[in-house]
Amino acid sequence: MAVRTRFGYSATLLIVALVLFAFSYALYETLIRVRFSVSGPFLEISMLVLLGFLLLLILRYVILLWFSYLAQLEACTTEVSGFAPFVSVLVPAYNEGEVVEASIRSLMHLNYPRYEVIVIDDGSSDDTFVKSKRFEGTRGGVTVRVIRQPNAGKAHALNTGVNAARGEFVLCVDADSTLDPQTLRRALGHMEDPHVGAVAGNVKVVNRRNLLSRLQALEYVQGLNLVRKAQAFFRAVNIVPGPIGLFRRRAILEVGGYATDTFAEDCDITLSLIAHRWLVTYEPGAIAYTEAPESLQDLLKQRYRWTRGILQAVRKHRRALVDPRCSKSLGFTLWYMLFEGVLWPAMNCFGHGLFLYISYTHGTALPLVIWFTQLTLLDLAASIYCVVSEEEELSLVPYAVLYRLFFAPTIDVAKLLASAEELFRVRMSWGKLQRLGRI
Repeated sequence: MAVRTRFGYSATLLIVALVLFAFSYALYETLIRVRFSVSGPFLEISMLVLLGFLLLLILRYVILLWFSYLAQLEACTTEVSGFAPFVSVLVPAYNEGEVVEASIRSLMHLNYPRYEVIVIDDGSSDDTFVKSKRFEGTRGGVTVRVIRQPNAGKAHALNTGVNAARGEFVLCVDADSTLDPQTLRRALGHMEDPHVGAVAGNVKVVNRRNLLSRLQALEYVQGLNLVRKAQAFFRAVNIVPGPIGLFRRRAILEVGGYATDTFAEDCDITLSLIAHRWLVTYEPGAIAYTEAPESLQDLLKQRYRWTRGILQAVRKHRRALVDPRCSKSLGFTLWYMLFEGVLWPAMNCFGHGLFLYISYTHGTALPLVIWFTQLTLLDLAASIYCVVSEEEELSLVPYAVLYRLFFAPTIDVAKLLASAEELFRVRMSWGKLQRLGRI
């Protein structure tokens, strides 16, 4: 099985290499053509900056693909562990009446011998508590407990669950997610290493019903999991996602639990673990199926909160950006997060605007077309690799073209606006999404 898998990944990497070669040729063509079509110091300097940025992007993709590949090979040689300690599964829930029953049912059918489920109702105003209470008790060897508290936020709810947990390990799951039955078995193998404080799971979009949700399905596979898999090679995953994350309870208590001063408690606690020199890894076989926004308004609301929450977490740990006495792993992680969250969106928007300006003033759209072609080729390279390596739907790959033309620019603008508001400390609220009950 391992031999077949390695051959499959080698073939995938060959395809990726060919696509990257095509990208490099397009980059060369851009350099040659734009030199003769652009005049003026500002445009020439801007072009040099963008070309340097594109080279940086190529390097980024090559590094991520390579270390993702190494992490995958490492996983292929890892045998299934018999490690089976008692685990507490925590489900914070606020107004999740549409989805909480499906979530709890999936948790009661995990292929694992010793665990409990704790649902923490965070002062819901709908029927979340009533629906959760129906499952309370012991069924099939699994004990379900439901705790109700006044509304205090997700971080408080998670801390309540951690304090009530009887397990040495806690699995934190969003109430709008369902889990693959093998999730606990696969994730817990990493915890045999006593230095591992947390294991990030593999989040997949379950409601692939329209163009927007299918683009997000591709984004989760390509944009998020590729990065986590590469980071896992160094045991330094920067965000353990809310829908699925396994933690060593002692590690959570050591960093003081979940903090309430950011809108990205999952990112904040992960950075805190890295700051305390805990290892954080990733398990692609620990799968959570989550409901993604199906409308543009809900998507932008979600990404606004994600962006501001991540920047708030980075600001809290900013000392590690410049202080050599702090964890080197944390410092590198923070610089990378600023690149992904601020510099990349800014350069993308600047590039779009610059090439539109060149098209208007110089009467040629060729630079703009080549710019989008370059970025699209990179997205195609990453999507081919990720879709094949995760055994995902091949039909997702063509969406990489629409992803670059529509989805990425929209998200980039949203990120920049959110970053600007965070810079000026504009007041914000959680921005609760309306659940559609797709899980």
